[in-house]
Amino acid sequence: MVSDRGQTTYSFSRRLGVLGLMLLGGLWGCSGPGQTPGPRNVTLAQKWALQPGDRLAGYQVQSGLGDITLDLQGKRVFMPFDGQVQPAEGKVDVCVILSSPDVPAYLFRICGLRQAKLGDLTQGDPIGSGNSVAFATLRRQADGTWAMVEPAKEMIAQFLTQP
Repeated sequence: MVSDRGQTTYSFSRRLGVLGLMLLGGLWGCSGPGQTPGPRNVTLAQKWALQPGDRLAGYQVQSGLGDITLDLQGKRVFMPFDGQVQPAEGKVDVCVILSSPDVPAYLFRICGLRQAKLGDLTQGDPIGSGNSVAFATLRRQADGTWAMVEPAKEMIAQFLTQP
């Protein structure tokens, strides 16, 4: 009987261990690095009547004040540093927001990309491609909002060339 009880205890313990691994594996699978990040809400200090993604007379606004729009003729845009690409809240399939621990006081908004790749990307990874692509640089303000600042030519050039 002791050996039966010992066997039963071993079997019960083994089942608990397998169940624990399955649960742990399920949790890991739900929060793994392959998941697409959710939309990011960026509160801008400036307000303009037209925003990227809005429609005007049946046409979609691609750029506004503070954006630099380039005719890329279908060419690709690349990650200038390691970071994360998220859809801009309310502008899904129109604009993405790039963030990086390398430049924590800045965010970069890119509008007009086709099939943008979302998630954690490394420097040089393609983000997407497009014809008319708008770039904006956002700087964190002391109150936690974001303000558009003039993007540096060198920064935009980094988005356009693969290292």
